[in-house]
Amino acid sequence: MNLLRMLPATLLCLPLIACGGTSSPSDPTLGKSVAEATSGVGQTVKEAMDDARKEITQGNIKISGDKQPRAEITPDGRLLIAGKEITVNDAQHRALLAYRGHVVAIAMDGMDVGVAGAKLGASAAGEALKGIFSGDSEGVEKRINAEAEKIEAQAKRICARLPAMLASQQALARELPAFKPYATMDQSDVDDCGKNNSVTFSR
Repeated sequence: MNLLRMLPATLLCLPLIACGGTSSPSDPTLGKSVAEATSGVGQTVKEAMDDARKEITQGNIKISGDKQPRAEITPDGRLLIAGKEITVNDAQHRALLAYRGHVVAIAMDGMDVGVAGAKLGASAAGEALKGIFSGDSEGVEKRINAEAEKIEAQAKRICARLPAMLASQQALARELPAFKPYATMDQSDVDDCGKNNSVTFSR
């Protein structure tokens, strides 16, 4: 196994600096220094994601189409194209809200995966260093792969949402012709989701 090859060099250096480069397998401060050096990474990402979640739920959802002016769906279900509001009836308004709901849900799931991935990366750096000093590389690999499997399960939830999102997009395109040029998702997006996206730390 070569965990070092799979980890960012900067993350690997931080704990060494904190330890003064002199830690030994029996050094009781190793675990603490590694945790302190890597824990801030996941927290920084989480804070950025919290801001993004707020923007998505409270701001306009931006959508694009091939050679089309930018369109936006507001939180209250209005469609703006090139900054101008498109007049809609009740059925079209409901379809806009439904589609926006799917977009928001998938974006939220994606952010959860991003935060978990950042935490895994920081944790992997610390675990790899502890494995070097303790000689427990096998245990490190098992722990990291166990966490990676949890992230894969989270990612699969995104794929599971796509069929409903596609159906909602198609319904909105039928209801509202002005939206049709922006209905760029198709069945291949659903079929291809999740392919070749496994995350493992292997020998």
